[in-house]
Amino acid sequence: MARTRCYRDGVLADEDFPIDQVSEHLAEPSALVWVDLCAPKLEELQLVADELGLHRLAVEDATQGRQRPKLDRYDGHDFFTAYTVELDVESGRLVTAEVSAFITPNALITVRRDESFPIDALLRRWDDEADLTKYGVGALLHGLLDFVIDGHFDAVESLDEQIEQLEDLLFDDRPHDATVQRRSFELRKSLVQLRRVVLPMREVVNTMMRRDIGLVPDELMPYYQDVYDHVLRATEWTESLRDLVNTILETNLTIQGNRLNIITKKVTSWAAIIAVPTAITGFYGQNVPYPGFAHHSGFVASSLLILGLSVALYVAFRRKDWL
Repeated sequence: MARTRCYRDGVLADEDFPIDQVSEHLAEPSALVWVDLCAPKLEELQLVADELGLHRLAVEDATQGRQRPKLDRYDGHDFFTAYTVELDVESGRLVTAEVSAFITPNALITVRRDESFPIDALLRRWDDEADLTKYGVGALLHGLLDFVIDGHFDAVESLDEQIEQLEDLLFDDRPHDATVQRRSFELRKSLVQLRRVVLPMREVVNTMMRRDIGLVPDELMPYYQDVYDHVLRATEWTESLRDLVNTILETNLTIQGNRLNIITKKVTSWAAIIAVPTAITGFYGQNVPYPGFAHHSGFVASSLLILGLSVALYVAFRRKDWL
């Protein structure tokens, strides 16, 4: 079912009225109308499009979905697409929800792909900033942008916390190679997906703020500049986290190589120590007479020789940090 609101002079005057009454509300000079459609069919959206004169290409983009974040300009209205994001901490997967909006001089029509977009939270954001509604559709659009960008920030912050936990595993005394590799891949994949959502928003917000477009009144320009600053910070933060995840992967490989070198040194050192008694007992096992042959002194001499050389090699390897 569609959700609707009508503001008059910045005050909420009507709510949840039928879509066929949108034109009646828009006929009033001071009216500002919001219409929300969740997963509409093309025929359902076409009714609103015919009533408001929306472009056919924009209507198709809204119904098909999976658009990149963008702002398209048409004669009489603009078309806007963005994504809210949320990080699933357990799986490391980024959950996205697409929202599109038709922007006319006195109406905002939002189109959601499904119920995953938290529309009630957006309404609370608008109600908390009710004093801005008097500035027209730009105020509703600002609330939508601010809500979406705040979600980007929360996702980036969650990713940052997960990467910090990954660093702790990386330098733990017990190896966690499989966990670090799997988690690094999951977070890197989420960061790539988040970058596709966050990076285009910089161009979108910058275009909205252009004075020749006339979408944002001067009274709302500081609020849009604040949103634009948040977009830049989220973009830079995402880029730095991508580099950090790549660094973690490279560091993990380096640590594995160093650990393998240490193991190799230890195994080689112990093999050298074990080779001493093997060589001596092999020598004394010859079937020819030698000093101490068939005497107790020969056994004592060989045992002392094994013990002395083994201890000497052990001390030498310890000094070189091979053991």
